[in-house]
Amino acid sequence: MTPARPYDRLKRALDIVAAGSALVVLSPVLAGVGIAVAANLGRPVLFRQSRPGRDGRVFELAKFRSMRSPDPARGLISDADRLTPFGKALRATSLDELPSLWNVLKGDMSIVGPRPLLVAYLERYTAEQARRHEVRPGITGLAQARGRNALSWEERFALDVQYVEQRSLVLDARILLETVVGVLRRDGVSAQGHVTMPEFQGRGAA
Repeated sequence: MTPARPYDRLKRALDIVAAGSALVVLSPVLAGVGIAVAANLGRPVLFRQSRPGRDGRVFELAKFRSMRSPDPARGLISDADRLTPFGKALRATSLDELPSLWNVLKGDMSIVGPRPLLVAYLERYTAEQARRHEVRPGITGLAQARGRNALSWEERFALDVQYVEQRSLVLDARILLETVVGVLRRDGVSAQGHVTMPEFQGRGAA
């Protein structure tokens, strides 16, 4: 267990200022994306799902929808079937993540930290991999800056734990810069042969 650091309090203060300011400044963008989602995918505009946060505590993550609703009658079953060109563009630009700023403001998340994954994965982590939950999850993180979904699960979790151990203001600033560059280049949006990432199956999974 990594002990709390003086930076953690500063980090929370910075998160509140950054998320609150971004929600105000980007409100026209949020409204525009919301209208576009409604026009292209229908309602609801937001995707909500339970995700584990710090210490494994579950919260409700909010994002813009990027997929059609499941509809077996129309053949909309898999993620690949349900993801539209509009949804792909939304994900590639990371605009679907903007509502998560509200999660940051509430304290569920941080701007920078390991990405919140599925609740079902909690029982599949090794003790070392589970250390990713020693800090708040983030909208972006070291794994997103260094390869996003193009990384294997083992690589991704190793970077998550590295972040837990080395977190600092300088590292967060570097991650944010690398994330912006990666989004502009549209690097690592999906794993090879998958819409995003294959399901994490557990110990030793690639």
